[in-house]
Amino acid sequence: MVRIGIDIGGTFTDFVIYDSENGDISTLKILTNNSNPAETVLNGLKRLSLGHPIEIIHGSTVATNALLERKGVRTALIATQGFKDVLQIGRQNRPNIYDWNLPPPKPLVPSEYRFEVNERIDSHGKVVIPLVIKEIEDIFRALTIEKIKSIAICLLFSFLYPEHEKQIADYFRQKGFFVSASTEILPEYREYERTSTTVVNAYVSPILDKYLRILQYSIPNSNIQIMQSNGGMINLTDARQNGVRCILSGPAGGIVGAQYITQSIQEFENNTQSSNKIKIITFDMGGTSTDVSLVDDQPTVSTDAVVGGCSIHLPLLDIHTIGAGGGSIAFVDPGGSLHVGPQSAGANPGPACYGIGELPTVTDANLVLGRIIPDYFLGGKMKIYPERAYMSMKTIGNKVKLSPVEVAHGIIRIVNSQMEGALRVISVERGYNPHDFSLFSYGGAGGLHVVDLARNLRIPRVIISKFASTLSAFGMLASNVIKDYSQTVMLPGTIGIEEIEKWFSSLTKQGVHDLKNQGFQDDKIEILRSLDIRYSGQSYELLIPYNNDFINSFQMAHTMQYGYSHPVRPIEIVNIRVRAIGKVSPIKLSLFAGGEADSSPIIEEFIRVEMNEGAVSIPIFNYDYLLPGTRFEGPALIVSTDTTILLNPLDIVNVDNFRNLLIDINLN
Repeated sequence: MVRIGIDIGGTFTDFVIYDSENGDISTLKILTNNSNPAETVLNGLKRLSLGHPIEIIHGSTVATNALLERKGVRTALIATQGFKDVLQIGRQNRPNIYDWNLPPPKPLVPSEYRFEVNERIDSHGKVVIPLVIKEIEDIFRALTIEKIKSIAICLLFSFLYPEHEKQIADYFRQKGFFVSASTEILPEYREYERTSTTVVNAYVSPILDKYLRILQYSIPNSNIQIMQSNGGMINLTDARQNGVRCILSGPAGGIVGAQYITQSIQEFENNTQSSNKIKIITFDMGGTSTDVSLVDDQPTVSTDAVVGGCSIHLPLLDIHTIGAGGGSIAFVDPGGSLHVGPQSAGANPGPACYGIGELPTVTDANLVLGRIIPDYFLGGKMKIYPERAYMSMKTIGNKVKLSPVEVAHGIIRIVNSQMEGALRVISVERGYNPHDFSLFSYGGAGGLHVVDLARNLRIPRVIISKFASTLSAFGMLASNVIKDYSQTVMLPGTIGIEEIEKWFSSLTKQGVHDLKNQGFQDDKIEILRSLDIRYSGQSYELLIPYNNDFINSFQMAHTMQYGYSHPVRPIEIVNIRVRAIGKVSPIKLSLFAGGEADSSPIIEEFIRVEMNEGAVSIPIFNYDYLLPGTRFEGPALIVSTDTTILLNPLDIVNVDNFRNLLIDINLN
């Protein structure tokens, strides 16, 4: 079986092909057709000319784009009487607390498509007002007139008594509607978050379903799995019903890939199962955006995300995204200040140097500074136009009275500052010291910026994989099947372990049952359990791995997160969570024979590059010819078929036996 990881980015779509029989791994990178992503995937598979059955693990931006661009299907919301406007009222939080004029994001479901039923469940799960079927029939007639395609159902306290939601869902599914019931998507308390998550699912899932049907029909001899935001994959049937779980599927793949490669490095260095914790900060700079996250042994999981102004309360990897990438557009505001992003030139027209558009971007700035070499761009397969990049810098320079080179330096400094801020958000602002971590860089544009970022954050080591520009697609091949389950319980922290075990029992059985239905045997199933815990009276809780000493674990986590704890204050268990993992056969990374220790690499040529200290002549090395054991010092450029890496003076590169680049940063 050949397995293919596919990641659709805003500028490029990446393919990583793994032949499990001989262990060969190859890659392909093509421009994304954002108006028809399915065509991009099919064109890439056609280029690969694979005639036998294949398995595809796909990270799709279809659901993401539908949400961000507000291009989902026409959706209705059915709520308990008096609660239909919860979606619009939301929380009192504002993105900028001092900006009173900032308009709130428009809800996905306008008021005219929000309906109520006169039913009521109390906070103990008892029926106060029964559901009347005639009300559902009246709503059906209204939905038909409004040509509604999808329905979100979110009734008060339905997570304690789901029967009313189930009756409504069954009725409308029989009528041919796509239905998302909150008890199926997020059976937890917090009315707004539960409503918002359910509505997002109803809004984007039909779009993802249509896209996946096209793929399945066009690639009949294949097994298609879809990457989730939680770092695992689900089958096609589940993905069609749960589009909200795939919103951040691409970035999640990169984090899984970075964790897998770091673990491989540690295991090889110790020549045994590594006992060292994986401590990396992931830095994924692509053409459109930059995604950063932190892995402290395991990827950081969050249940509180906002995407496109919509709250999503499902378990997902804690990813911070900013609009800074190779295609980010530079411009001058009316006050004469230079800005970069968040708007991107994308793949069409793309940066000015692509030959179609004229907008100046980060890629154009790197080209003008000599850090991108035209003959090596995408292995020489894509022609770029340095003169167009230069003219785009000159156009901005005329507005701010700077030379094209000065403008390019300014663009790089600005985008680096933005990305440094993002890295601080997921490290310093979470209570972590960046100096204790390595910076794992990937994405097609990341190699030109990562050493400067590491130096500014005092991070001692940078790791760059030979799959750097396609790591998200690689990570999808390294992922397992993961299913998350949760239930609100509201238990006192003094409850006994045996009682907690009883609460976990039903969710655990459900997880094992679902994985066995997908063909996993007992020895390939792993169950992880966790608790959402808070001090009584607090508004929000912390996610704590479940063990016999979970109370002390909570106290330590609270101290790390907030700087203090209250050991004598009573605590409350809000939710229980179960993660069921179906383990797939891991990728076997090839070990490469090396040259002699500290062997000198072959210099392709010398080229004049504008460094931070000024213009200097530096050597170019071809990544394909760097053997394990190779060690050399910057400044230098390392080029490969799909990315370029810039080294500053006194940074030291070591090539390991997997042909990863381990860069020791000069922090003096």
